[in-house]
Amino acid sequence: MTKRVLISGSVAFDTIMVFDGFFKDHILPDRVHMLNVSFLTPRLKREFGGCAANIAYNLSQLGGQPAILAAVGHDGADYVQRLAQLGVDTRAIARFDDQFTAQAFITTDLADNQITAFHPGAMGAAHHVGVAGSQPAAWGIVAPNGKQAMLRHAAEFAEQRIPFLFDPGQGLPMFGGDELRELISRATGVAVNDYECGLLTEKTGWSERKIAETVQALIVTRGAEGSVLHESGRTHAIPAAPIARAVDPTGCGDAYRAGLLYGLAEGHGWLQSARLGSVLGAIKIEHQGPQNHAIDRDDVARRFREAYGTTLGPG
Repeated sequence: MTKRVLISGSVAFDTIMVFDGFFKDHILPDRVHMLNVSFLTPRLKREFGGCAANIAYNLSQLGGQPAILAAVGHDGADYVQRLAQLGVDTRAIARFDDQFTAQAFITTDLADNQITAFHPGAMGAAHHVGVAGSQPAAWGIVAPNGKQAMLRHAAEFAEQRIPFLFDPGQGLPMFGGDELRELISRATGVAVNDYECGLLTEKTGWSERKIAETVQALIVTRGAEGSVLHESGRTHAIPAAPIARAVDPTGCGDAYRAGLLYGLAEGHGWLQSARLGSVLGAIKIEHQGPQNHAIDRDDVARRFREAYGTTLGPG
């Protein structure tokens, strides 16, 4: 039986710059209508990112079988090669030589405020990649991607009876209420953070309870406060797994989803899988960037046992 996970989502570069000051000291409230500011950023780092690539990175590190459904531009060849060397199936990553790979340009100040510009690039053509050629699969996920790709892949997962998570993330503003209700109705589970959950209920007109009743499970992550799992009319509060120290939250949500999907693909229940997601998120936050941490299975098992007083099992 396959344990393969199909991941629809972005493959992107994150260029992160640090401003050694505070934005508030340079942005005048009475002049925001004519904003013209420049920030000197002596520190710069380029990271591998994108939701699909981050999820796949964590899954492969954990011993899973990830395959990515995405698109990159003419500058993405080395990135795709790196993913393949990590054990990720990259055959369904299309390349468009007239586009750049999606990329985010993030400037952070000393108060951790961020100004971000995102160029979607080739991500907007990801709908040219279909699900059928990547079969078989145990699970799928529709994570932030080009809008047409998210709609297409959700429809194809449902048509081909592949259970999947709907994780709209920062793609939420692209969709209207009718589209979101249809996506939720097709999904097996929904995973959002607490802010996204509020936006999702507002745009769909559905309560959290209604969304939870429409799918097998609704997972709402709450950062340091842990996460909440709504399943079969029951609500489980999942404490965050302990960490040594918080270094960088970038990619923690993707690491959580990788742990969740790994557990589900292995046949574990929603609760145990969500707990595993919490452990993966804790490991990630202790490292800079979304794809710079190593995952040791024995360490994961120890942290899981210490956090939840049990071993990873079918429950």
